[in-house]
Amino acid sequence: MDLNDTPEQAAFRTEVRGWLEANKADAPPSSGDSGDSAYIDSRRAWQRKLAEGGLAGLTWPKEFGGQGKGPIEQVIVNQEIAAAGVPGILDVIGIGMLGPCIIAHGSEEQKGKYLGPMLHGDEVWCQLFSEPAAGSDLAAVQTRAKDNGDGTYTLNGQKVWTTNAQFSSYGLLLARTDPEQHKHKGLTMFMVDMSAPGVTVRGLRQISGEAEFNEVFFDDVVVPAEYVVGGVNNGWGTALTVLMYERLTIGLGSEGFGYRGDRFARAIAPDAAASQDPVVRKRLGEISTELLAVRFTGYRTLTALSKGQIPGPESGLAKVTTVNAAIAAGDLLADVFGPDALQEESEWAYMISFLPGLKSAGGTEAILRNTIGERVLGLPPEPRLDKGIPFSELRAKEKEAVSA
Repeated sequence: MDLNDTPEQAAFRTEVRGWLEANKADAPPSSGDSGDSAYIDSRRAWQRKLAEGGLAGLTWPKEFGGQGKGPIEQVIVNQEIAAAGVPGILDVIGIGMLGPCIIAHGSEEQKGKYLGPMLHGDEVWCQLFSEPAAGSDLAAVQTRAKDNGDGTYTLNGQKVWTTNAQFSSYGLLLARTDPEQHKHKGLTMFMVDMSAPGVTVRGLRQISGEAEFNEVFFDDVVVPAEYVVGGVNNGWGTALTVLMYERLTIGLGSEGFGYRGDRFARAIAPDAAASQDPVVRKRLGEISTELLAVRFTGYRTLTALSKGQIPGPESGLAKVTTVNAAIAAGDLLADVFGPDALQEESEWAYMISFLPGLKSAGGTEAILRNTIGERVLGLPPEPRLDKGIPFSELRAKEKEAVSA
């Protein structure tokens, strides 16, 4: 396998690097308070500039404002953005997960109306999936959408752990439209105007001091039928598209997140005692090995995607490995630097406090390992309260969702 850039990829990398060099003076800080409207506005403006420069929505079709390029080019952009020390797009969830879902399953009117403002940061989107009693078991959602018979639906329920809800214009919400059907089959995907009457957003304060996640309440929220995405009672197949992109984004994004063995090694190197300590060196070696494994597994996934193949449930293993290795790195840095690692000005404080929450994003480790064990290794499924859906049917839905 040749891991070097092709001539075309090398030329593209040079182009991206040149654009970033010419424009990075306009970039806002890479991190800031998500509750600070001025900071969010600066990130919106930067996303707009990235979109105008062709560096946002890279894999989106050109007809929707994207560049129509492949996943390898997207990785090149991510690598160059990280190397330039500037932030990427603000709306990672919208551009990386919800936009592709609308492209695959939305109506022509939905695509024409919402994708452009999403791409340019004018309208940020949030993902309204998890609930207090339905996190990794997403099919257990209880938020109800009642058909009013007049071309509208009424939403009632609660979502939780919703990133960016506090400044989102729209959300993509999974709700139950037919409680009589099997739990996977009675779901529908809706777009929701986050400023609509009856929508309440409450921040969930984290150990970092920020309220990046939110709980969102829906009390008799009326949405028009044209907000349905992918068809009534077809929400599970639509949601699979979002989940696939979510797990790929987390699993393949370790370098973009800054989770790299060389970065952690450079941080520890100035401490002579720590850098020579055999236990520290062993722990750092194990972390670096795991992250390298994720990188090269990611290359295999990118190769499959570039050939038109569909990533299977095994992509969830990259997410599990990335997060666990990064948490182990945070623990190691805290052990080496002591309380200084958690000081507000430390480059590690946010990473250490943020990562435990990332363990649940895209499915908990237990759920992902069960899925990989059953669907990839062929292990017997764990006992369930319901009869479930045959794997062949779930896999067929995954393929149908992606090919759409």
